[in-house]
Amino acid sequence: MPRFAANLSMLFNDAPFLERFARAAAAGLRGVEFLFPYDYPAERIAEQLDKHGLTQVLFNLPPGDFAAGERGLAALPDRAAEFREGVDRAIDYARALGCTRLHAMAGLVADEAMRPRMRAQYLENLRYAARRLQEHGLTLLIEPINSRSIPGYFINRQAEGHAILAELGEPNLKVQMDFFHAQIMEGDLATTYRRFQAGVGHVQIAGVPDRHEPDTGEVNYPYLYQLLDDSGYDGWIGCEYSPRGLTEEGLGWYSRWR
Repeated sequence: MPRFAANLSMLFNDAPFLERFARAAAAGLRGVEFLFPYDYPAERIAEQLDKHGLTQVLFNLPPGDFAAGERGLAALPDRAAEFREGVDRAIDYARALGCTRLHAMAGLVADEAMRPRMRAQYLENLRYAARRLQEHGLTLLIEPINSRSIPGYFINRQAEGHAILAELGEPNLKVQMDFFHAQIMEGDLATTYRRFQAGVGHVQIAGVPDRHEPDTGEVNYPYLYQLLDDSGYDGWIGCEYSPRGLTEEGLGWYSRWR
């Protein structure tokens, strides 16, 4: 039986952030994820989790200046000190929220000639972060993101992410498989998941191509939910989509899996 987590950066976003936890719980969801918690004291978020019986599934390390267009620091040369400060800050939040998975966004490639240097920095930063997180029993995640949603993002395909896992060999480093991104970049979702499932640490969903509810578009999600169950996947499925209207009005797909 799949366990679905509401992405509160995208769902229920007609309400202020701290009011979305109650909405998720009222809709029957028992897990939540979001992009970043850092605009709010950890204790205020923890209060919402405890009050509504929710599990914090995932959030991201500080991404740099997100409002200015930055999309992560992990692969950016000359930003290693800032990245390491972000690792410590994220660990503090994770411990306060009872969250066991943190995602390190890679960043954007501004100049293709810099890619080899960026990859070296990425590996160095991921090794550092994985070992720091391991001290606290936490899992570090990386995510290939499609080049349409975020042009220039450093990694785009599942094979790239899993090659990095193999190269680093850190036991608590895993790859997020967002079926939305994977469908846009490579398709063949079932075969791709089966190939890499041992290294998949988190799954996310959205309808393709428009990133709305997962009961729209070209992906047969009920088939994939069954595949995840049959494979023994015991993690959460993050609902990272943009509702077509009021979130609750689009949750008919979820009522079939509650």
